[in-house]
Amino acid sequence: MTATHFAHPTPFERGNGNQTATWAECIAFYARLAEQFPSVLRWWQIGVADGGLPIHAGLVTADGVFDRHTLREQRRPVFFNNNGIHPGEPEGIDACMALVRDFCVEPARRAALGRTVFLFIPVYNVDGCVNRQSTSRVNQLGPESFGFRGNARHLDLNRDFVKCDSLAAQAFNRFFTDWDPDVMVDTHTSNGADYAYTMTLIPTQPDKLGGGLGEFLREQMLPAIYGDMERRGWPTCPYVNLLKETPDDGIEDFLDVPRFSTGYAALHHTIGFMPETHMLKPFADRLAATRTLVEVVLAFSVAHGERIQALRRDAREDARRRTQWPVRWRNDHDRPARLRFRGYAAVRTPSRLGNYERLAYDRNQPWEKDILHYDRCLAEPAVTVPKAYLVPQAWREVIERLEWNGVALQRLDADRVFDAARVYRVVEVGTRPAAYEGRMFHDRVEFSTHAESIQARAGDVLVPLDQPGARYAVETLEPEAHDSFFRWGFFNSVLERKQASVSAYAFEDTALQMLEDEPALRQQFEEWKAAHPEQLSSQEAVHWFLFTHGRRHAEPEWRRYPVVGLM
Repeated sequence: MTATHFAHPTPFERGNGNQTATWAECIAFYARLAEQFPSVLRWWQIGVADGGLPIHAGLVTADGVFDRHTLREQRRPVFFNNNGIHPGEPEGIDACMALVRDFCVEPARRAALGRTVFLFIPVYNVDGCVNRQSTSRVNQLGPESFGFRGNARHLDLNRDFVKCDSLAAQAFNRFFTDWDPDVMVDTHTSNGADYAYTMTLIPTQPDKLGGGLGEFLREQMLPAIYGDMERRGWPTCPYVNLLKETPDDGIEDFLDVPRFSTGYAALHHTIGFMPETHMLKPFADRLAATRTLVEVVLAFSVAHGERIQALRRDAREDARRRTQWPVRWRNDHDRPARLRFRGYAAVRTPSRLGNYERLAYDRNQPWEKDILHYDRCLAEPAVTVPKAYLVPQAWREVIERLEWNGVALQRLDADRVFDAARVYRVVEVGTRPAAYEGRMFHDRVEFSTHAESIQARAGDVLVPLDQPGARYAVETLEPEAHDSFFRWGFFNSVLERKQASVSAYAFEDTALQMLEDEPALRQQFEEWKAAHPEQLSSQEAVHWFLFTHGRRHAEPEWRRYPVVGLM
């Protein structure tokens, strides 16, 4: 450190190389810097965590312009560094502290930002950061004490970006929308296989990002980042997402659906990166590699800021004109690339705990060779998107999330009938057997669609898709999308009949009359009997089929997705 740096050392720099800042130390550090360097650093509170503590953000500019509206009018590129989403993976917290300090005390480093602004959240999961211990990260080499993955509600915030059950995610959605970053780096630590790299990287999946922006990420930005990291002494590879048990058999891109930070960024046409340092490397090395990665991505973003902004504008224009939209993706295993990889020999020996072989990696047997890298994703069949969605005002939790993410909404000022609206009906739902991040997530969904006239009420909300927020709207409101509001259980009440009981002795006669009055029901019943002869001995099963399939006692709202598409 220089003499100036000694006046503002971070807790890591004052320690033994294996210590990370506490939340209180981190916040006090930035408050002092902001007080001493008011023309360099703006520091403010953006929200409150579920545990009651404040969430902060900071902003560094080369020329002391901090007003968000002014920066937007000037079309200044925005680079965003998010840290501490998992406080047990704290390298980014300490790296960001040192980097912001250096911006304050080194005019040349600050000037190198040019027109780009450096936006950061020092500790996103405040609740987890104050919940300190040293054992929750199994097998991780340091630091001596660190925070916990869950927040005050025991939620993983890197699964909460769409559903927003935490106050932190709600604040983040509004903050991200307000600042609209062009590039984001969200810092993490990985576990899993052992290999030579200290740093691995998850980018926003280029195929999912799509268009010219995705091509630019794949063909220009990623090669430049990997090359610069190698030159700076921190060779980096794609995140080691294993196909089988070891890297020898290849890796595939991490499918970053919108619940994760990089997938959420893609909904806003933002290029996102999730650096994942390796847990079995010393903390000091992981921190140095993290800072280097942030600096490398920042330097590229500064050099190509206007190009990235233009590609994002093109992506938004493309989104608002689309008539077909892919809402689900899968890894493409038919087009593997070759990746030069530096690994260690996998060794299997008899376990001393049970009757099986254990896996270990022998660092005395390093290897370097080409492995398979499945770096492409394919869209599942696309959906035909409507001109607009109609969201009934009763579903206010959905409406407010659209608002937090800058989606333009129109409130109806009078009752209105929409003809030929696309209505979804739930055919089948497969729900996870255990709670996932506080909700019963629907892994498998199947819908049918039909057209009908819809009576809307004054106060209901129209979501037109000819707007910059089209992608966020489509990927949350189309019910079959990976992380739709439907999958996250926002509409679970429509899956339950409200009048679901019959008096068997009386319904027997009613059912016979229904079969006489409804030919379609009679045909369905005959088909059901042929397919399920074993059910005919159960009066309950027979009655339930006729009750739920007949028109006489139908509940139109049952299994009807409340959001409709206006075609």
